[in-house]
Amino acid sequence: MSRTIVIANQKGGVGKTTTTVNLGSCLAVMEKKVLLVDSDPQANASSGLGVDAEELEKNLYTCFFNPEEAHEAVVHTSTPNLDILPSSTHLVGAELELVDKMAREYYLRDLVRPLESIYDYILIDCPPSLGLLTLNALCAARELLIPLQCEYYALEGIVKLLQTYEQVKQRLNPSLKLLGVVLTMYDIRNRLSRQVKNEVRRCFPDHLFETVVPRNVRLSEAPSFGKSIVSYDVKSKGAEAYLALAKEVVLRNPKRREG
Repeated sequence: MSRTIVIANQKGGVGKTTTTVNLGSCLAVMEKKVLLVDSDPQANASSGLGVDAEELEKNLYTCFFNPEEAHEAVVHTSTPNLDILPSSTHLVGAELELVDKMAREYYLRDLVRPLESIYDYILIDCPPSLGLLTLNALCAARELLIPLQCEYYALEGIVKLLQTYEQVKQRLNPSLKLLGVVLTMYDIRNRLSRQVKNEVRRCFPDHLFETVVPRNVRLSEAPSFGKSIVSYDVKSKGAEAYLALAKEVVLRNPKRREG
């Protein structure tokens, strides 16, 4: 069965889109068939893979209310086994359009479900908020992966996200599991980074990934070339980290992990 994973954190700048793009690319390198769903109106996951969503006739926004067109909106990337359902700036209006709809939390789920038979992994990137787009992503997925930046306010943000996760699990999507927390922008020379890592390990002993994503210039450069880190510089520390994370994700059995 396809694994549908939402990568979410309502705080911006934590490496969420970087994780979505590079985890997906590394899974594709491991010969898994992967679909990225860019549910962020900023469309950074799309541009980060060289896709200009504004030039496309169909995208996630046009499919939101016409889910039967989702197959037609999927774009093949330059990475074998990696496809993307691109975003659009128009997606920002979807939250307003969904407000008065019945079952408004399940529009993305209904769009994604028919695609699951085609892919081994579906990764959903979210906007940096806990609005209706993120809620739709949490209801469409079966697993939640949380990127957490190694900084002072990081743990405050994760508390809010976990509260939302528990509410979604109880009321809207009982099958949602917490896959894990991955630390990003880690600087081994920085005492604060080590403190955050120790605190997260104390709070989430069963869910913290062993892999830690370091601060890496090559990771920051890759999106400007429309490439994932494995396409841009496979020998970089960033590529090594995301390849290791992909291996961990494959090995984790969500059915044995309680959120």
